[in-house]
Amino acid sequence: MKNKFLINIFRHLHTINRHRFLVMKMCFRCGMYKQGLLHDLSKYSLEEFIPSVRYYQGYRSPYGKEKELKGYSLGWLHHKGRNKHHWEYWVDRTHGSEELVCIRMPMNYMLESVLDRIAASKVYNGPSYTDGKPLEFFTSSKEYRVMNQENAREIEDLLRYLQENGEEKALDYYRSLYLKFKRNDQ
Repeated sequence: MKNKFLINIFRHLHTINRHRFLVMKMCFRCGMYKQGLLHDLSKYSLEEFIPSVRYYQGYRSPYGKEKELKGYSLGWLHHKGRNKHHWEYWVDRTHGSEELVCIRMPMNYMLESVLDRIAASKVYNGPSYTDGKPLEFFTSSKEYRVMNQENAREIEDLLRYLQENGEEKALDYYRSLYLKFKRNDQ
């Protein structure tokens, strides 16, 4: 059991380093340098790293396995609360109510979310990756996703653009959206 844990340390490190590198490369291509450098740094924290090593499988996020076994994932709760590119970060309850409020993600985090999905699809699908995989994964979770509906439509549209036009054109398009956002935000 100790040997498996040690092996999983290196396997998980390889997975998150590869994922971060892919996101960073795409973020840089889109002009999002700071987000590229800071993307998913919380994955190296003990709160996320230890459970991810423990539930490492290599073909999907370890948080899914942890949720299957325990019904929840403390690592995921830590991760989504520190990374604004996850739609779950933008969901809250109204004061004194059970009603959920789905806050609109700013364009820069929405684009990082799209790039995150592309990189995760590449890492977990390996050689069977296609530019349609990120859209397929996003649409397969519609029934349990509670997010701002405008963001959901926009993310789906951005992933469809990737599927229909390929990564090179999609990254150019995403860059234009980011630069427009950046001009308007200042």
